Amino acid sequence: MIRRTCAAALLALLVAGCGGGSAVSDYGKVIKGSKGATVQVEVRSGQRFSLAVVDNPSVGDDWSLVEVPDAKVASFISEEHEGGSEQPGAGRTAYFVFNGKQPGTTEIRLFDCWRCGQAKTPGTEESRRQSGEAIFAVTVVSAR
Repeated sequence: MIRRTCAAALLALLVAGCGGGSAVSDYGKVIKGSKGATVQVEVRSGQRFSLAVVDNPSVGDDWSLVEVPDAKVASFISEEHEGGSEQPGAGRTAYFVFNGKQPGTTEIRLFDCWRCGQAKTPGTEESRRQSGEAIFAVTVVSAR
Protein backbone atom coordinates (compact mmCIF):
# COMPACT_ATOMS: atom_id res chain seq x y z
CA MET A 1 0.00 0.00 0.00
CA ILE A 2 2.78 2.44 0.91
CA ARG A 3 4.63 1.58 -2.30
CA ARG A 4 1.48 2.30 -4.37
CA THR A 5 0.92 5.62 -2.53
CA CYS A 6 4.52 6.69 -3.14
CA ALA A 7 4.26 5.73 -6.81
CA ALA A 8 1.03 7.73 -7.16
CA ALA A 9 2.59 10.76 -5.44
CA LEU A 10 5.67 10.57 -7.69
CA LEU A 11 3.47 10.32 -10.79
CA ALA A 12 1.45 13.35 -9.65
CA LEU A 13 4.64 15.37 -9.20
CA LEU A 14 5.92 14.38 -12.64
CA VAL A 15 2.63 15.26 -14.34
CA ALA A 16 2.48 18.60 -12.53
CA GLY A 17 6.01 19.39 -13.67
CA CYS A 18 5.17 18.67 -17.31
CA GLY A 19 2.32 21.14 -17.58
CA GLY A 20 2.20 24.25 -19.77
CA GLY A 21 3.91 26.29 -17.07
CA SER A 22 7.19 28.04 -17.45
CA ALA A 23 10.50 26.65 -16.22
CA VAL A 24 11.42 30.16 -15.00
CA SER A 25 8.94 31.95 -12.76
CA ASP A 26 10.78 35.30 -12.63
CA TYR A 27 11.43 37.06 -15.94
CA GLY A 28 12.90 40.08 -14.16
CA LYS A 29 12.93 43.36 -16.10
CA VAL A 30 11.09 42.73 -19.40
CA ILE A 31 12.31 44.61 -22.48
CA LYS A 32 10.21 44.37 -25.64
CA GLY A 33 11.78 44.22 -29.08
CA SER A 34 10.69 43.56 -32.64
CA LYS A 35 12.04 42.62 -36.05
CA GLY A 36 14.12 45.39 -37.56
CA ALA A 37 14.49 47.34 -34.31
CA THR A 38 17.46 47.97 -32.02
CA VAL A 39 16.62 48.50 -28.35
CA GLN A 40 18.97 50.00 -25.76
CA VAL A 41 18.91 48.03 -22.48
CA GLU A 42 20.46 49.00 -19.14
CA VAL A 43 20.47 46.60 -16.20
CA ARG A 44 22.44 46.27 -12.96
CA SER A 45 24.94 43.56 -12.10
CA GLY A 46 22.99 40.61 -10.71
CA GLN A 47 19.69 41.77 -12.22
CA ARG A 48 17.57 39.29 -14.16
CA PHE A 49 16.10 40.55 -17.42
CA SER A 50 14.14 39.17 -20.35
CA LEU A 51 14.07 40.14 -23.99
CA ALA A 52 10.51 39.72 -25.27
CA VAL A 53 9.30 39.35 -28.86
CA VAL A 54 5.87 38.58 -30.29
CA ASP A 55 5.88 34.97 -31.44
CA ASN A 56 3.30 33.15 -33.53
CA PRO A 57 4.45 29.67 -34.58
CA SER A 58 1.12 28.93 -36.30
CA VAL A 59 1.97 31.49 -39.01
CA GLY A 60 5.65 30.57 -39.21
CA ASP A 61 7.51 32.54 -36.52
CA ASP A 62 10.52 30.73 -35.07
CA TRP A 63 12.61 33.01 -32.83
CA SER A 64 16.05 31.92 -31.67
CA LEU A 65 19.10 33.36 -29.99
CA VAL A 66 21.68 34.03 -32.72
CA GLU A 67 24.61 33.41 -30.38
CA VAL A 68 25.22 33.48 -26.66
CA PRO A 69 26.37 36.98 -25.60
CA ASP A 70 29.59 37.76 -23.75
CA ALA A 71 29.14 35.59 -20.63
CA LYS A 72 31.13 38.08 -18.53
CA VAL A 73 28.43 40.68 -19.15
CA ALA A 74 25.17 38.69 -19.45
CA SER A 75 24.48 35.00 -18.99
CA PHE A 76 21.66 33.22 -20.85
CA ILE A 77 19.23 31.38 -18.56
CA SER A 78 16.39 30.10 -20.74
CA GLU A 79 13.81 30.65 -23.47
CA GLU A 80 10.20 30.75 -22.30
CA HIS A 81 6.81 31.23 -23.97
CA GLU A 82 3.56 32.65 -22.59
CA GLY A 83 0.10 33.34 -23.90
CA GLY A 84 -1.66 32.20 -27.01
CA SER A 85 -2.96 28.75 -27.60
CA GLU A 86 -2.56 25.92 -30.06
CA GLN A 87 -5.19 27.49 -32.35
CA PRO A 88 -3.95 28.83 -35.72
CA GLY A 89 -3.25 32.55 -35.53
CA ALA A 90 -2.99 32.61 -31.72
CA GLY A 91 0.07 34.69 -30.90
CA ARG A 92 2.19 34.47 -27.80
CA THR A 93 5.31 36.09 -26.38
CA ALA A 94 8.77 34.53 -26.44
CA TYR A 95 11.01 35.55 -23.52
CA PHE A 96 14.77 35.10 -23.66
CA VAL A 97 15.86 35.29 -20.02
CA PHE A 98 19.31 36.53 -18.94
CA ASN A 99 21.19 37.61 -15.83
CA GLY A 100 23.32 40.76 -15.76
CA LYS A 101 26.85 39.87 -14.69
CA GLN A 102 29.83 42.26 -14.64
CA PRO A 103 29.64 45.87 -15.87
CA GLY A 104 30.15 46.11 -19.61
CA THR A 105 28.30 46.02 -22.91
CA THR A 106 27.20 43.25 -25.23
CA GLU A 107 24.84 42.87 -28.14
CA ILE A 108 22.12 40.23 -28.11
CA ARG A 109 20.52 39.33 -31.42
CA LEU A 110 17.31 37.33 -31.75
CA PHE A 111 16.43 35.95 -35.19
CA ASP A 112 12.94 35.16 -36.44
CA CYS A 113 13.34 32.63 -39.22
CA TRP A 114 9.88 32.94 -40.75
CA ARG A 115 8.57 29.67 -42.21
CA CYS A 116 12.03 28.14 -42.33
CA GLY A 117 11.14 24.69 -41.04
CA GLN A 118 13.85 22.29 -39.95
CA ALA A 119 16.53 23.95 -42.11
CA LYS A 120 16.47 27.12 -39.94
CA THR A 121 17.41 29.20 -43.01
CA PRO A 122 14.99 31.16 -45.22
CA GLY A 123 14.43 29.02 -48.32
CA THR A 124 12.00 31.14 -50.32
CA GLU A 125 12.00 34.80 -51.31
CA GLU A 126 8.97 35.42 -49.08
CA SER A 127 10.68 33.68 -46.16
CA ARG A 128 13.77 35.88 -46.64
CA ARG A 129 11.60 39.05 -46.69
CA GLN A 130 9.63 38.07 -43.58
CA SER A 131 12.61 36.84 -41.53
CA GLY A 132 14.61 39.31 -39.49
CA GLU A 133 16.45 40.22 -36.32
CA ALA A 134 15.59 42.05 -33.13
CA ILE A 135 18.76 43.58 -31.68
CA PHE A 136 19.31 44.49 -28.04
CA ALA A 137 22.32 46.64 -27.07
CA VAL A 138 22.81 45.64 -23.43
CA THR A 139 24.77 47.67 -20.89
CA VAL A 140 25.32 46.23 -17.43
CA VAL A 141 26.16 48.79 -14.75
CA SER A 142 27.41 48.27 -11.18
CA ALA A 143 24.74 47.39 -8.63
CA ARG A 144 23.92 50.43 -6.52
